[in-house]
Amino acid sequence: MRRYLPILVWLPEYQLSWLRFDIVAGVALWAVLVPTSMAYAGIANVPPLVGLYTVPLPLIAYAIFGTSRTMVIGPDSATALISGATVGAVVSQGSTDFVSMTSALALAVGAFFLVFGLLRMGWVANFIPDPAMKGFIQGLVWVTVIGQVPKLFGISGGDGSFFAKLWWIIQELPQANLPTALVGVATLLFLFALKRFFPKVPAALTAVVLAIILVTILNLDQKGVRIVGVQPAGLPPFGIPQVGFSELKAIIPGALAIVLLGYAESLGAAKAAATKVGGKIDQNQELVSHGQANIGSALSGGFVVVGSLSKTSVAMDAGAKSQLSNVFSALLVFLTLILLMPLFEKLPVAVLGAIVIQAILGMADFEYLKRLFGISHVEFGTAMAALFGVLILGVLEGIGLGVVLALTLLIYRASYPGTTELGQLSGTDNFRDVSLHPDAKTFPGLLIFRLEMGLIFSNANFFADQVNLRIERSRDAVREVLVDCQAMNLVDTTGANMLITLAAELEQKGTRISLAGAREGVRERLRRNGVDDALGEGRIYDTVSDGVHAFLQKGEMRPRNVEYGDPA
Repeated sequence: MRRYLPILVWLPEYQLSWLRFDIVAGVALWAVLVPTSMAYAGIANVPPLVGLYTVPLPLIAYAIFGTSRTMVIGPDSATALISGATVGAVVSQGSTDFVSMTSALALAVGAFFLVFGLLRMGWVANFIPDPAMKGFIQGLVWVTVIGQVPKLFGISGGDGSFFAKLWWIIQELPQANLPTALVGVATLLFLFALKRFFPKVPAALTAVVLAIILVTILNLDQKGVRIVGVQPAGLPPFGIPQVGFSELKAIIPGALAIVLLGYAESLGAAKAAATKVGGKIDQNQELVSHGQANIGSALSGGFVVVGSLSKTSVAMDAGAKSQLSNVFSALLVFLTLILLMPLFEKLPVAVLGAIVIQAILGMADFEYLKRLFGISHVEFGTAMAALFGVLILGVLEGIGLGVVLALTLLIYRASYPGTTELGQLSGTDNFRDVSLHPDAKTFPGLLIFRLEMGLIFSNANFFADQVNLRIERSRDAVREVLVDCQAMNLVDTTGANMLITLAAELEQKGTRISLAGAREGVRERLRRNGVDDALGEGRIYDTVSDGVHAFLQKGEMRPRNVEYGDPA
């Protein structure tokens, strides 16, 4: 029970002295969640009220099932964009079924999260490398921004890729509504100014309040400024989303994309929070908690939710001590839905667009891409492919392209791992890459070779080719190949058979193979596959140094260009 209900772990240890901190943090979080949730609903192409429906139950569910002491779960710009794109491909935007399909998508996401968690599949996040993830996010930043610009200027938005929408906006700008543009641009500048000079002030809530007052006093809604309008007060419409099986089947790819992207992002937020406030994050239980949170959102008429680093930072900066801060915030959102909704009638849609743009631009990270280019051109290419895939092909297609590229890169690296020729550092028993240490000792007639990962089916032929290539390029005739196995954490049947085959082929050419430094598990697999018998007695050494000494004693060789003393 404590494993699947972490609240049973932290609640009995709760200290009353923490209560005032959690209440203050809950209020601060409420001040951020209300305006941003309404704004992010626009990204998912659903009414602002649905954004508020999305908040309370997921916060309470995560407090019960989550393993982070302070992480906040809720609407997220990236996953909201995927949600809008996924549902928009099945039903037309603005139709009566769109909101139901959006909640059904949250239900599917929750089901996948829950099943993956119960099956202990927390490792799935490892299949999206950081470059691909960053590429996704950078692409989503600009797709989100271009989708909100029409709201900022009071113009219609186009369809298609990022560049198609950009061209449409350029054509439509002459028809922009001046009062709307003034409100939108002024709000955006105001948000950036508050963040820069008054970071402790709840910028989004402040902008919302001031905009509502301005519209009310100046009657801007009568001058073409589009407002949210009357929002019905009351609790969310609890119930299971009513959708057909064919529609549910059509949203499964988008649901899986949200699970992969959202889980990786949430896990990063949870680990960042744990680094600051302590605690241990259980990857598999995080899947379970996200499943329960998304199911809760679906049952209350909301859309997908994931962990948010920015909202978690707000809670921690406000002094949150536990998940009770999220529970207090959920209760305040319930009160907002019941009592305060009439206050939002005069809220300009342009202000919600500005809130989204200001928040999403904070995720832009050109510096990371610049650093990545200097580190690895291959990984930089992966990031840029994911980025432009999102911009050109679309959100889901771009994410699919990034995942395919990431898996292709994984397969390539498993098939063509690093290989090195080793030499002995002077005066030590340490052996290093001779290309990086030109002064390392090499031994005529002996090739010390290392494969930088396990010897498995994907790289067995590559291993043999590299050994033969280095023998051909050697300045001296190679009498023995000593394979350093320290980096091999696994040798499968294909790899073992390749060792046996290669040993037989080289034996015909007067070259022997020896192994050194194999771990116990690898040694046992080698023995079971008959490698010991194929190589012959005494051809497997505990260390590379032992193998070198044995070669020198038998062959009476000397290190090249150095004076070698007693091997003992």
